[in-house]
Amino acid sequence: MALPDRVKRVAVLGAGTIGASWTAWFLSRGMQVAVYDPNPEAVDYVRRFVANSWPTVEHLGMTPDASPDAWRFTVSARDAVRDVEFVQENAPERLEIKHALYAEIGDALRAEAILASSSSGLLMSDLQQGCVAAARMAIGHPFNPPHLIPLVEVVAGRETAPETVAWCLDFYRHIGKRPIHIRKEAAGHLANRLQAALWREAVSAVASGLASVEDVDTAITAGPGLRWAIFGPHMTFHLGGGDGGMTHMLAQFKPAFEAWWRTMETPELSDAVCRAIIDGVNEEARGRGIDALARERDALLVKVLEVVNLARAAGEVDGA
Repeated sequence: MALPDRVKRVAVLGAGTIGASWTAWFLSRGMQVAVYDPNPEAVDYVRRFVANSWPTVEHLGMTPDASPDAWRFTVSARDAVRDVEFVQENAPERLEIKHALYAEIGDALRAEAILASSSSGLLMSDLQQGCVAAARMAIGHPFNPPHLIPLVEVVAGRETAPETVAWCLDFYRHIGKRPIHIRKEAAGHLANRLQAALWREAVSAVASGLASVEDVDTAITAGPGLRWAIFGPHMTFHLGGGDGGMTHMLAQFKPAFEAWWRTMETPELSDAVCRAIIDGVNEEARGRGIDALARERDALLVKVLEVVNLARAAGEVDGA
């Protein structure tokens, strides 16, 4: 395997939203990127995405040798992976499609190339079955959009070599990501399961008439969501325990949390509930389309990242 900090040639398989975003980030790290998609028109989408996102990644900081033009497009997956040291696969979330893609590129991969899948929920043990590169395959699940969100979840499959996991963690860390090691396989990995648990209660609140869609969203964005950008749920509750930390928090609030949990139910996404959520989201959007909302999200994400990154870089945050 190439040393993680020496990787210069990567392939991105699948040029949708995730693949194009990965492309922009790899380019900002000074890498040469081979982009594959079976749709020849995808080249225009990637070109627009890189051009539109370049001012943002430039603002966040890039390597001196970064270039928005250091990529090429191909409709041949075998051509894309040939001579690269790392592959980020972003094919549709269907096992048969990914298996067909892996079979196509199998003997074209370099003997030591690492293949990471952006799969948001499939298990690597299922993905790597029958693959010649199984030992060098792992989940490398980003969060959308990858050129802005630092998190990458790294998950091994049954056939993944331990050194592959270590390599992926080092590689993602080297290119400016915040990788975490998911220590066993679970559908949806970790972060999506956390999202799903929260959204289950958010949907339940709307379905039961507890709150409107907009008020549910505000309950997060104006409340715990602000804290979660700094500390996660465990550390947040550690602080909530005051001088006694988590020990005091559990002693005081354990009965309350257990009582709340007992009242929580999994809602059914019936036609009526889906309609209430759709109508509520449209009302909350107040006429803003998807593109406008995405621009607003990304602009604010940059501001949040800028504040957090600058504070940590300057040593203004304890433990930085």
